[in-house]
Formats: sequence, structure tokens, C-alpha cells
Amino acid sequence: MRGARPETDVSRPEELKALVEEYLERIAFWPELDGQTESMRYALVEMGGKRVRPVISLAVGEALGAPPEQVLPAGAAVELVHNFSLVHDDLPALDDDRERRGKPSVWAAFGEGEALLAGDALLVEAFRLALSYPVPLVARELAEATLGMIGGQYLDTMVADAELRTVHELKTGCLFYAAVTVALWAAELPAAEQEPWRAFASELGLLFQAVDDILDADGYVLTEGADGARRIAEEAAARARERLHTIPVDTAVLAEIVDGLAARTS
Repeated sequence: MRGARPETDVSRPEELKALVEEYLERIAFWPELDGQTESMRYALVEMGGKRVRPVISLAVGEALGAPPEQVLPAGAAVELVHNFSLVHDDLPALDDDRERRGKPSVWAAFGEGEALLAGDALLVEAFRLALSYPVPLVARELAEATLGMIGGQYLDTMVADAELRTVHELKTGCLFYAAVTVALWAAELPAAEQEPWRAFASELGLLFQAVDDILDADGYVLTEGADGARRIAEEAAARARERLHTIPVDTAVLAEIVDGLAARTS
């Protein structure tokens, strides 16, 4: 692990997002995918996104003194898994959404078959990136998070009256957790030093999902009311900040990300 950067060199979240966007645009997909890459790039690049997960990965890496190029493959892998999940989530067999982020969903733009294959290819490309590291720890972490996310999707779409918190912890929380933990391995932080980071990571998915539910008037808003959902988000943000305070490096950028997420409830 490299030494932590001095505070004056710390990047802002928007600067990290710009690095992520540039990296995603430059990803060279496996050549044998042929014309399938058009729908993949549509899903990953043209449809845009907040990129909050890979930004978190870069912020973790920066706090640990790792240069962006060391962490970008891991963070991008999480973003590819996230986009795979969205492409499949929109399919008629699941949520049947014809639009995402103000544009036609992938299946609406390219057809169901091509969208299915685009999601498959994004998932495998994610693991190709994760396996670019000399040891398989990033890939293992990503695999476990992806399986948890799929389990959450199953509960959300196939099981009537599934417990909402469990759905959110799996479907949303697992990839936010991985956004932190893949960066720990990419930055070569020993396992014995990871516990406070993992405690922080466990709060991020709940915070993000509660905020999204407030903005969409869905999920926790329906079960807890708007004030209850806001309280869930505020408490998750407070716990996340407390966890950051236990980490013995400069986590100012991560605190700014938490504050930015929490501020969206107002």
C-alpha cells in the first residue's frame, strides 16, 4: 500500500467522476463481441449515470495513496456490473421499463435479445477488468457482491411481500459495499486493516436507496412515510460519517460524497 496523499492533493468528487467517464469511454471491449458492442456502449456511456460507485472506489483508493490508474479497473468493474443489472432489470420479463435516464432503455432501443446479450457481455467484461489484477481478490469481492445483488433482485421481483430492508441491502447495498471493498484490494490494503472501511461500506447502500426512495416516493416512503424514510437516510448518513472518523487517513472526499447523498433528501 502506498502512503496517503497530503490533504492539498485531494480530488473533488466531480474530478473523480471525470476520470471515470474518460476511462469508461476508452474501454476496449472483447473484439469477438462484434456489433454487440454498440448496445453495450449505449448502456454504459450514452445513457450516462451518476457514476457514484466508481467515484467512491477512486476516493477510497486516493485516501489510501493509490493512483487513479491503479483503482480504475476495479471501480469500472463495479459500474459495469451495475449497468448489467439495469439492462436486465428493464427487460419485459422483469420491470418492463421502456425508458431510463430520459432515453429508451436498451431493449426498447435494440430489442430484447440484443439487450439480454448486452447485459451478459457487460457482466463478463466487468470480471475481465477485475481479473486484470495480479491476485483474484478484486474479482472474488465483485463476484460475491454480484451474487448478493442478484439475490436482491430475485426477492424484489419474484417474491411477494419480501422484507424491504433485506431487498435494499442486497439489491443496492451489495454493489455499494463492493465499491469500497474492491478499492481496498486494488490499493493493496492488508485484510487486517480493512475492518473500519467495511463498516463504513455497509452504510452506503442503505443511504443511497433511502434517498432514492424519497426522490421517487417509493420503497421506504410507502412503508415508513416520507418523514420515516428521511430519518432512515439521515441515520445512515450519520453512521457513515462516524465510521469514517475511525479510519486513520484523510477521508474528506468520502465525507463529501456522503454529505452530497444525504443533501438530496431536502
